[in-house]
Amino acid sequence: MFQGETIVGNPFHILLIAIPLALQTFLIFGIAYGWAYWWRLEHPVAAPAGFIGASNFFELAVAVAIALYGLTSGAALATVVGVLVEVPLMLTLVWIANRTREKVCARHECALPRVDAAVLGEDA
Repeated sequence: MFQGETIVGNPFHILLIAIPLALQTFLIFGIAYGWAYWWRLEHPVAAPAGFIGASNFFELAVAVAIALYGLTSGAALATVVGVLVEVPLMLTLVWIANRTREKVCARHECALPRVDAAVLGEDA
């Protein structure tokens, strides 16, 4: 039996896995992106900081779960659901970061050098 049949056959269990993952993803993104805003980081630094913090690295988790517990295990199911949930969540976070870009850019009177200045070797 493949995990697809389990996913389709147990929507309640899938929600029990997906809802906490969604809450955790939004919470961690909010904390990381909020701190970056508070620290007056530029948007090109603040947004990826939030994305990296919110990412759960499910690709690695799937490989480990399958290797340790097998293809039809509950651990493999949870990681597969994680991958299926994480993609639309991350796209939503990109939308949020893009919608808040102007506010972050208006505040960023940066404590750190500008990103383009650091890349080009200029003094900010």
